[in-house]
Amino acid sequence: MITLNVNGVAHTLDIDPAMPLLYALRNHLSLNGAKYGCGLGQCGACTVIVGDTAVVSCLLPSGAVGDRKVRTIEGLGTAEKPGRLQKGFMDKQAAQCGYCIAGMIMRAQALLDRTPGATEAQIRAELEPNLCRCGTHMRIVAAIVAAAAATPIAHAGEAVDDAA
Repeated sequence: MITLNVNGVAHTLDIDPAMPLLYALRNHLSLNGAKYGCGLGQCGACTVIVGDTAVVSCLLPSGAVGDRKVRTIEGLGTAEKPGRLQKGFMDKQAAQCGYCIAGMIMRAQALLDRTPGATEAQIRAELEPNLCRCGTHMRIVAAIVAAAAATPIAHAGEAVDDAA
């Protein structure tokens, strides 16, 4: 048995600790935002945030998560109230097939959590591990730049509401 704290909810799962986090999220918690892409950590479709770091969940054993909190695309917003990045992607029509989008958004969220108001150069460097086979990188970057410009900067001890 392992316990995973995903999107603020603790889940105790009877799974092999060696099971990739991606499979635990998709097959045991029905959180299907993170996608299976290459299974080699080379495409970024399965990117989630563990602790404060964007990770490829296809390579991370569930047992290695430990006490760190896991955030998935489902934890950023809802269809009715999308998160700032989700809204930016919709506004800029950044998705074509959409397969890579959850991973792109989660990697961008980790960047904006660390660096509110990130520059376009920082965004491009951060997204380097994530691939979009449809070629919508320019709209993806534009969506993140817009979200970064609208990201409030937290002051010590204050929480930031990420919802737009």
